[in-house]
Amino acid sequence: MSRPPLEVADIFRQYGPAFLSAQGDSLSAAQRRVMQAIELCRTAALGGHVEECDSCRHLRIFYNSCRNRHCPKCQSLAKAQWLEERQAELLPVQYFHVVFTIPACLAPVALENKRIVYNILFRAASQTLLRIAADPRHLGASVGFLAVLHTWGQNLLHHPHLHCVVPGDGLSPDGLRWISCRKDFFLSVRVLSRLFRRLFLDHLQQAFANGKLEFHQTLQHLSDPAAFTALVRSVRQTEWVVYAKPPFGGPAQVLDYLGHYTHRVAISNDRLLSIDNNKVTFRWRDYRHGNNQATMSLAADEFIRRFLLHV
Repeated sequence: MSRPPLEVADIFRQYGPAFLSAQGDSLSAAQRRVMQAIELCRTAALGGHVEECDSCRHLRIFYNSCRNRHCPKCQSLAKAQWLEERQAELLPVQYFHVVFTIPACLAPVALENKRIVYNILFRAASQTLLRIAADPRHLGASVGFLAVLHTWGQNLLHHPHLHCVVPGDGLSPDGLRWISCRKDFFLSVRVLSRLFRRLFLDHLQQAFANGKLEFHQTLQHLSDPAAFTALVRSVRQTEWVVYAKPPFGGPAQVLDYLGHYTHRVAISNDRLLSIDNNKVTFRWRDYRHGNNQATMSLAADEFIRRFLLHV
């Protein structure tokens, strides 16, 4: 595989030292490790290995990969292996793509409490799908699903959301019958959204009551129970975005689609257009304005900051 002309590693090598000097104190150990791993990936610093052709005995020397899950160069093999393992789990039924998002005003809370809030996101989405699917008024069956967390939008800003691939069929409560959904329709998005909102906020309030949430800098006021309660009350009154995309054509299309969503990082190397004069320019898709493809230029330190939001 040929090397892309530009890489995130190039940005880290060129502008990383200045970024660390200016903002290093605010970085976590994990973020520092990611920067170092990406910078050193497939360089002499990580050593190398030799591969020999079985036919002609020709030798080729390769530098070792960092294998960090945030590295744009290290996801292809992991993705292929993961998809191969999922192949045996797919059923010959309709599959649907359901996406759960949280309001933008809760994203800063998630950013400061990643482990807690992301776990709540998984738990609330799981409970929502299982509970609504089990309801006889909807499907009346026990279903399974795959869920993949993404924390970024195309512009690299923090936008946590959960991609779920769900079979439209399931087992009856007694486990003796196979129940299928209506053609091209799985579950009511409105019903999913309302239950997800309630469950997510209930779990979030419980985490706050148990002292598991932390608030710093501009969010310090949320440490006050009255302020936190006011925030929760306000988002209970808003409509949350949960949407279901049209069903896939079949299991093969499911795997192909999953390949676009699993083992992804915030930005791939092939979206980078230029690195020049302390600016990084890249392609992005503006979903809010007709799904148009556009370009964006960021100062190098802002690009690095946004990339590290997702570590």
